[in-house]
Amino acid sequence: MLLARERLNVALVESPQPNTAPDVRAYSLNGAAKALLQDLRCWPEAPAVTPVHQMQVWGDDGGQLNFGAREHGVGELNWMVDVPVLQALLAQAVQFQPQIQVVQAPVSAPLTVVCEGRASQTRAELGVGFDITHYEQHALATRLVCERAHEGIARQWFGWSPAPGLARPQAEVLALLPLGGEGGREVALVWSVHPLRAQALMAMSPEDFSAALAQACGHALGGMQLSAERAVWPLQLARAERWTGAMPGQHKQAFALAGDAAHALHPLAGQGLNVGLADVAELVNVIRAKEFWRPLHDLKLLRRYERARQADVQAMGFVTDGLQRLFAQPGPVWQNLRNWGMRGFDCSGPLKHWVTQRAMGQSTPPKPAKATR
Repeated sequence: MLLARERLNVALVESPQPNTAPDVRAYSLNGAAKALLQDLRCWPEAPAVTPVHQMQVWGDDGGQLNFGAREHGVGELNWMVDVPVLQALLAQAVQFQPQIQVVQAPVSAPLTVVCEGRASQTRAELGVGFDITHYEQHALATRLVCERAHEGIARQWFGWSPAPGLARPQAEVLALLPLGGEGGREVALVWSVHPLRAQALMAMSPEDFSAALAQACGHALGGMQLSAERAVWPLQLARAERWTGAMPGQHKQAFALAGDAAHALHPLAGQGLNVGLADVAELVNVIRAKEFWRPLHDLKLLRRYERARQADVQAMGFVTDGLQRLFAQPGPVWQNLRNWGMRGFDCSGPLKHWVTQRAMGQSTPPKPAKATR
């Protein structure tokens, strides 16, 4: 939670850390997120950051997508960043900022920025509703060392697998994301599966789990060995009913929600932190551009931030939710439709370029197609 006083002094409320288990997550960050973190001097160095040069996506019946950095005129599509290293850099940066004060409990301020995550207690105390759509999937995450190098390629598979106690196979999304810098052999796994399937995978021995994963991804990187504990959490699509407002019972005080406290997405597109950091960047821009006479708690000012971000977040939520639901539909008709769509999109030219630019944090319009005679 951040509390901005006048002249933009900030009090950072230190949240308790009840879970001491190692964090196995890795963030996929685009160019806009990288630029923001570089401005803060918090961009990690290799091997904690790994450039992604290519992304390969397979459907459940022959559909395939390929995204390459070179074809879009860039060096990298995005970067995989080690979560503990990034958090340590951010914590260190806070210590050297004279306008930031670390406190153990909230203090009075004209503006309180709530960024406590999707289970935010402060958001609930403010009486802000959180509209949640629960997916029938859990995310299972861990890290593995592979027989072959990842070559800077992010790989993702949409497929089906049996779940214990259920009559028919269930949809799943498996992603292997490169870690350990250029030429590394370590990958981060994000495996979105039915909750019963997640329980069964968590109960497997490390050897059986690695073998099941290697089979599920078609031995794309050869043999695999777990290098971290497994973690699992439920997936959801969520959005707060409002992102800004006046603090209840307080004079000249307001709040703004940011990050997962304001929204949550399915991880299949790897855009969670990118969207959250875009919230931060937009709120900073709104405050910097405010009229000199307008105070930080001015609700008209804060609604500029809310309006600017809600459209982008809603669009990203529509895309991730739509893909999840499309690939969760059983039956040959749906299977043929989605795989036909993947093949068509892969050859779509300007449309594919535009979507890729958006995912990379750029907002350039699609390149016009060349006229042919």
